[in-house]
Amino acid sequence: MGILNVTPDSFSDGGHHDALDAARRHAERLLTEGAAIIDVGGESTRPGAEGVPLERERERVLPVVEMLVREFDALVSVDTSAPEIMTEVAAAGAGMINDVRSLTRPGALEAAAATDLPVCLMHMLGEPQTMQRAPHYDQPIETAVVDFLESQIARCERAGISRERLILDPGFGFAKTLEHNLRLLNRMDALEALELPLLVGMSRKSMVGKTLGRGVDERLPGSLALAVMAVERGGHIIRVHDVAPTVDAVNMTWAVLQERIDHE
Repeated sequence: MGILNVTPDSFSDGGHHDALDAARRHAERLLTEGAAIIDVGGESTRPGAEGVPLERERERVLPVVEMLVREFDALVSVDTSAPEIMTEVAAAGAGMINDVRSLTRPGALEAAAATDLPVCLMHMLGEPQTMQRAPHYDQPIETAVVDFLESQIARCERAGISRERLILDPGFGFAKTLEHNLRLLNRMDALEALELPLLVGMSRKSMVGKTLGRGVDERLPGSLALAVMAVERGGHIIRVHDVAPTVDAVNMTWAVLQERIDHE
């Protein structure tokens, strides 16, 4: 999954692709490098990010989704929590909803159900503005994530969203300390109990920067290491900024894992 942020303030590539022509060029590069999905976001959810008015998010996202579907026949995921945007991007040809707030905004659950699209539910506590203010859990982080996602799955099923439409995201970097993130990745196989595909996003995140002492533009090696470990631990979709090197890392990892499967 290649990341296409059409925002001025995303932590890594804010402002780079917020014009339609720039978004088109970047999307073409992501697809050429091997992205199977383009994830379009019109609202930054980095720690401390301010909310975006609905109309501004619509103006950022909808033309890009329409362009990607029309010009590239791309499989487009839209990173949004707004029910109105979910409805409109589905009509524009988007193939997936990726909601960091797990359909908790008023009307989001019903809107997502009505689209018939796959939905990714992510673990997060609070809002992006406040989520990194001393996050604390009274149980091991992997248990907290599993319990939270189980409750969200149940909500979706009650609303008519079948399990077959659901994808889960552990939420690395969302309401988690560095220690939480490292432990969660190390124990990510705990999420196998939920028996749903996992979307994992750790590309260029602060867990790389804090561990290695690297700035945002120096985090590719660390991000590749995390992508490999995510695949080894059951990740199905890897959400990244740097598609070409990640494709190679993932394909090499999968070749080794496949050899193990073939000979066990």
